[in-house]
Amino acid sequence: MTGWLALPQGLTYGRLSFREGIEAVTPLPPQAGAKRYILPGFIDTHVHGGGGGDVMDGPAGVQTLCRLHARHGTTSLLPTTMTAPWTQVLAALRGVRQVLDLQAAGGLTDGAQVLGAHLEGPFISPGRLGAQPAYAVQPTPEQVAEVLAQGCLRAVTLAPEVPGVAAAAQQLAAAGVRIGVGHTRADADQTDDFLDALASHPRLAATHLFNAMGGIEGRAPGAAGALLAHPAVFPEVIFDLQHVHPVSLLLARAACPDRVMLITDAMRAAGLGDGQSELGGQAVTVQAGRATLADGTLAGSVLTMDQALRNVVAAGIPLDEASRMASAHPARSLGLTDRGKLLEGQRADLVVLDEDLRITDVYLGGERLIAPQLTLGEP
Repeated sequence: MTGWLALPQGLTYGRLSFREGIEAVTPLPPQAGAKRYILPGFIDTHVHGGGGGDVMDGPAGVQTLCRLHARHGTTSLLPTTMTAPWTQVLAALRGVRQVLDLQAAGGLTDGAQVLGAHLEGPFISPGRLGAQPAYAVQPTPEQVAEVLAQGCLRAVTLAPEVPGVAAAAQQLAAAGVRIGVGHTRADADQTDDFLDALASHPRLAATHLFNAMGGIEGRAPGAAGALLAHPAVFPEVIFDLQHVHPVSLLLARAACPDRVMLITDAMRAAGLGDGQSELGGQAVTVQAGRATLADGTLAGSVLTMDQALRNVVAAGIPLDEASRMASAHPARSLGLTDRGKLLEGQRADLVVLDEDLRITDVYLGGERLIAPQLTLGEP
């Protein structure tokens, strides 16, 4: 396959040879009029649903969202839970585990690969729930052991100021889980202390930076300021032009030039157009691409990773850098070394775009999906 390749060193015209993995990357003289772009498959570390499915539905919901997001270029993802009663949280994690087992047995070949679960809540601040239902709890060692025992946890969101969270973070970090700060009322000092206590842990993140954590002021930088200033934190950004202003994205990029990650935070309604939907048992209205609860609170998003990429490029960021935000950076945040770059030996998870950055093909482990057909109402 030939085209403009989003290589680690920048866009380069060339040929990509692959089977299950990438076998060769061969630079070629640019061809006049060539407008095809080949990128590493997108990696979404924070996605709740899509195509009518939701992680909290169990295995069927996870498979549904994997199929929807694969059509939009996401080749790997972390199904993300909602804050909910404890038994429902555990049931959702068991559902993710079942899909992991299905994939290991050769199933779900037409959907994004599940890498594990992202536990967003319930160990968050009841004062910064955002669109999360009011089931936040203070973690106990027994609860942390219970979620780890499900055998699928890869990332977690924690509020540093919640009693028990500091100890929970150490327990989770010891198990290799990525620790994200979010849904928090912590100030900058509390956030710094929390991150300092995890100094030896290589995987730290900011859960949807700027959202559900307050703003930044000169004398009160808050959690967002502390997260941006930290040299190892990978900030998630929902760049649907609803959650984050373009200037805020550019600020995150300037502070963390090789760590900003695009996420969708997508809910059940992603891919279904405007109308009524649901999030965590709460009624949601989607209108003009904006999902809100009855009180106007943003309720996740209906974003897809290909649209996030287009939004980033429209904000003035070069395509090769936008590609790294969607692939290489999230891979590094999870400690993945087999995907996220167009290099020999990497998985052949690929996204092919036309001159308008619209998807023409998606490859999962070298296998081509049917070219995506967007439904009415999708961006």
